Amino acid sequence: MSVLLAIDGISKRFRGLVAVDRISLEVPEGGIFAVIGPNGAGKTTMFNMIAGVFAPDGGTITFGGERIDGLAPDRICRRGIGRTFQIVRPFPALSVEDNVLIGALLRRHNQRAAREWVHRILHRLDLFDKRHQAAASLTLPDRKRLEVARAIATEPKLLLLDEVMAGLRPTETDRMVEVFHRLNREHGVTILLIEHVMRAVMALASRILVLHHGAAIAEGTPDEIVRDQAVIDSYLGAEAIDA
Repeated sequence: MSVLLAIDGISKRFRGLVAVDRISLEVPEGGIFAVIGPNGAGKTTMFNMIAGVFAPDGGTITFGGERIDGLAPDRICRRGIGRTFQIVRPFPALSVEDNVLIGALLRRHNQRAAREWVHRILHRLDLFDKRHQAAASLTLPDRKRLEVARAIATEPKLLLLDEVMAGLRPTETDRMVEVFHRLNREHGVTILLIEHVMRAVMALASRILVLHHGAAIAEGTPDEIVRDQAVIDSYLGAEAIDA
């Protein structure tokens, strides 16, 4: 598979704090790649650099063979990178459908065609029957699904998922995992996810990068990662040996 996203030695500092320290990774087109690590490891800062919130202080980010580091978020979104956020903030007074429609209008300028696309997404995420509800009325699991729906609506080639399984019950996590498998398998969307829920990481990812104190400490298949002593010591804990 060809490389869709290539990160080469990116770093980010906030005054005296090194949040990300020379991280590199390659995400193949059509793959599912996970980034894990303790809180404060630099995972979301890395996502923010990919999505254009911050420019790296050093290193390069290449998407589809073109440099994107330093571009504005809207330009990166138009190139085909969609993302979710840890803290979901839909437009609370708008309906579920209209929240997703905003993303769909990025590429579908005919409102009827855009709404048809939105309905397909809402069906896929079990939100269609709630399409007329205000976003503010949704439960946490439904708000998480709405966050994913808004990102999918932009029709990304690469989907960045930032802890979308946090706070979900195991059955809800399994449903989300199936949604992402289908999105990847049936529509060819490449996925890069940050996640603490190892149940989801092990079910989805073919490769995992582990960050600690802003630096990469391991990369490999899920089976390799759960047996890596540095990862066990810094993040997973001894119980991972028996997982």
